[in-house]
Amino acid sequence: MRNKYMITAIICCALFLLLPALPKQLSLVSVFRVTEEPAVIVRGASGSALTVNISFGDLEVEKWIRELSKPYPLLLVDMKWAGRFPETVQLIKEKNISVGLLGDNGITYDQNTPLFIEQLEQFEKTFGVKPLWFRTVDEVFPSTLHSMLWEAEINALGSSVVWDGGDLPVITKGEIISVPHHRDNRVDLAKLKRLDKDRTFISVETMLFGTKVNVKKIPE
Repeated sequence: MRNKYMITAIICCALFLLLPALPKQLSLVSVFRVTEEPAVIVRGASGSALTVNISFGDLEVEKWIRELSKPYPLLLVDMKWAGRFPETVQLIKEKNISVGLLGDNGITYDQNTPLFIEQLEQFEKTFGVKPLWFRTVDEVFPSTLHSMLWEAEINALGSSVVWDGGDLPVITKGEIISVPHHRDNRVDLAKLKRLDKDRTFISVETMLFGTKVNVKKIPE
């Protein structure tokens, strides 16, 4: 019996050593689907997570990213913006900050279904991996878009609250805070220090993986 256990242990160790290592920028998380059916993730079970939507900004965004420290917020990045500022994108990759794909308004994908594929291909070309998270600017996910996300194994990410830079929101368990940074609607990134002082943030991945999440069903 003792020899049987020893042989089993040796086989397990051998299999572990022979398995190929995951690439540096690829992890099990990068292909993990949070929900078991099509739904928009809007809240976790506990903690607070910060997400920032970026489609505008040059030097102020680069300066803010340089000064970021862990745990990093999740950056939802517009691919047109990413194409204009490759140096900032490179900085994001060097700091290994989690990035998701920021799309257009939800209704756009009903009118232009190839758009999602184009944005997804551009994201993969820019960051070298498929995005785990996708968010529309208005956090509206029509059924056509949601079907494409589900097929692509990408999570639809909404938020519990959108912070506009005014009064700080009341702290709630599992909150996912969204902060806009667009040409016509943006929060001064320096003001995010107010949020940091008000609560302790964890990453979206830490909040959601292995925990119960609240979701919003997509209407038929």
